[in-house]
Amino acid sequence: MNARVAAALARASATAAGLSLAACAAFAEPAHQELERRIIEVAEELKPSVVHIEAIVKFGDRRAAVTGSGVIASADGRILTNHHVVERAEKVTVSVPGQRRKYPARVIGTDVQTDVALLRVEPEKPLTPARFADRGSLRVGQWVLAVGNPYGLDGTVSFGIVSAIGRNLEIPGTLNDFIQTDAMIDRGSSGGPLVDLEGRVVGINSRGQGRGIGFTIPIATALDVANRLEQGQLARGYLGVTMQPLDRDLAEYFGIPEATGAVLNSVAEGSPAEHAGLRAGDVLTRFAGVAIEGEKEEDLGDLQRLVAGTTPGQEVRAEILRDGKPQSVAIQVGQQPRVEPAEEETEAGFHVQELTPNLIRENRLSVDHGAFVHFVERGSPASEAGLEVGDVVVRIEARPVASLDDLRAGMEEARRRPRFLVVARRGEETKFLLLKWSPQAAPPAEAPAPPGPARGGPAPGPS
Repeated sequence: MNARVAAALARASATAAGLSLAACAAFAEPAHQELERRIIEVAEELKPSVVHIEAIVKFGDRRAAVTGSGVIASADGRILTNHHVVERAEKVTVSVPGQRRKYPARVIGTDVQTDVALLRVEPEKPLTPARFADRGSLRVGQWVLAVGNPYGLDGTVSFGIVSAIGRNLEIPGTLNDFIQTDAMIDRGSSGGPLVDLEGRVVGINSRGQGRGIGFTIPIATALDVANRLEQGQLARGYLGVTMQPLDRDLAEYFGIPEATGAVLNSVAEGSPAEHAGLRAGDVLTRFAGVAIEGEKEEDLGDLQRLVAGTTPGQEVRAEILRDGKPQSVAIQVGQQPRVEPAEEETEAGFHVQELTPNLIRENRLSVDHGAFVHFVERGSPASEAGLEVGDVVVRIEARPVASLDDLRAGMEEARRRPRFLVVARRGEETKFLLLKWSPQAAPPAEAPAPPGPARGGPAPGPS
């Protein structure tokens, strides 16, 4: 620890221990000055490494500017920020402290499950990278600074402590064990660093949740995800189950009052869990040799991270309780399906997403193939025909739609017709919708395209 920080902490501890008022008065002012000086030094050291990010994001048929912060990870232009800062961005620019120009930024990759994104800019001269803390160096009660650009106010610094570590937030699809801090994290601060009093980045700020409650991604997680994004190797393990906690009342009812674990709610058809013989109602007690603690909902995050961190294709042993009796099973872990569905915008005024297991489950869809409608532009041919958000397009004219490639090919053919039929599933009903090109919406007439790949190419792959 820095000598001046140690001195300030020693004096503060002595004061808290109840020294005489005279003794406290003798060094209270120097202790305050030491702490103040160190905060100033850390803030000055970090400011050149914290950038302002502006992303032009498309929401339906509108565009808006989203602002956030980022931290320079390398002198050659690698920048860490949040997924939600650059999600759906059509254009991203980065402002570096002390430089007038804005740099166009390329999004190397993003990860919705950890809220991490990696950007790259091409600077004319080396940038000032931040220093990063070692894994496991953070402690509850430690003093920290949050640096960012809340509400567009560049270089803002707030001071606080680490309130908790290992927080599992009940946010669907999130894998983080967050750092909780009372250092202010306001809108625009997302993506900026949380820094200890040695000037080392301990986390990437993710979200604020009211006065005095903010959540930060541990820096070890952020760096690991960024490296994997850069290498294109962000593959995660997958079992194909949903779970609920095994609380004390449920364990007692099942006749296993001393057991800890997670109750399997469902097992997806064709999943690694089904192939291993797991069933709904089984209690998962150990996975890959690790005991499962699942008494509360937030405890399930540890198990989710454990499974996600397993290399796809690896065989692991799992221990379960079935009807109160222990069993051991071998599971060949699969690769997690896409979490964020690929999207496609059509000229007929509707946007669709590919059907993923998460999308099917979240929207309780009755079909497992087609293209999910997630936006319909008011006054468009799709709107006039009665297409609605939540519909699943299963056919365009005579062409079945099982994927976004099928939809692109069907829309390519529809361009040559004054009107065309869209068949969609809406709950348990099948809707036959006739879309007519309006003079404003009609695509320009084109000569028939030669045989070849459908316009637009394949759907984008995982980040």
